[in-house]
Amino acid sequence: MKILFTSYLFAPSLGGIETVSALLAHEFVRQGHEVILVTTTLEDDRVARPYRVVRAPKAGDLIELTRWCDVLFQSNISLELAWPLLVIHRPWIISHQTMLLHPVGSLTWRGRLKYSLFRFASHAAISHSISDSLPVPSIILGNPYSPQTFKVMPEIPRDRELVYLGRLVSDKGIDLLMESVTELRQRGFTPRLTIIGSGPELGNLQALAERLQICDQVEFTGAKKGEELARALNAQQIMIVPSRWAEPFGVVALEGIACGCAVIVSRTGGLPEAAGPCGITFEPGNHISLADAIQTALTQPGFRENLQSHAQSHLARFDPVIVAQKYLQLFEQALARK
Repeated sequence: MKILFTSYLFAPSLGGIETVSALLAHEFVRQGHEVILVTTTLEDDRVARPYRVVRAPKAGDLIELTRWCDVLFQSNISLELAWPLLVIHRPWIISHQTMLLHPVGSLTWRGRLKYSLFRFASHAAISHSISDSLPVPSIILGNPYSPQTFKVMPEIPRDRELVYLGRLVSDKGIDLLMESVTELRQRGFTPRLTIIGSGPELGNLQALAERLQICDQVEFTGAKKGEELARALNAQQIMIVPSRWAEPFGVVALEGIACGCAVIVSRTGGLPEAAGPCGITFEPGNHISLADAIQTALTQPGFRENLQSHAQSHLARFDPVIVAQKYLQLFEQALARK
């Protein structure tokens, strides 16, 4: 098949959609298909890839690319990149990576327009949480992670207790995690917390660590990726995903599990699906509930080992080979209905 793959954001931008798009595009090519990836991300990272990347195409270019393809596949719906389908009829497949609802619960005008066009597409959702928010049927296809990068490295001492991985923004709940560390300190536990990531809340979080008097327990490492990130995760015992908002899924949880961490996630959105039997949940926004979960994980004999015993079977569902095959089946079904 000739697959026109749109990813509104792409490398060198860092994020879940960018990572997942790169994994799937690479795997589609490896399984024998042609891929052109289109993105609005302008910066060119000049990385050699087995598929062409077109950045911010002009209208004429987008029309020609749509004529070229057999199917148009979108990692999250983008009308800016899908409008040629109004005149060039191709099967349209959307992988829904996030909810379309406005934060106050009502649809924006863009959301209403997108909803009105859904009947012309086939749909996949990355979690039951996302699927339940859609007005059309969808198949559930969780996002893949990279097993080549994220794996257990036995040579690395697992001598750190807690790790957060992600952007440093307010809705990720990092301040909540730091309050939980303070609560644990009052109970007589002093686990070390490694915060991996960058973002606009860095200064505020550093100031919070000082106010809470836990600077001796908290390390801000900045952003990491690739093997450097995998090695950092292999030194950790427990990954915390403390998000306040309903995360659509949570590839970071898969990466932590693959590197040998137990995971503790907020009981909201798609995070419990990402953690599966390899993690436990806590009440969203409740630092006491999170502190209780961390204390259990740190003190209960065999806790991490028990959760890790499920890792192989859980992670197999999110191997890019398997996920790509399921998407390709969806493409073929859409083509058959053309």
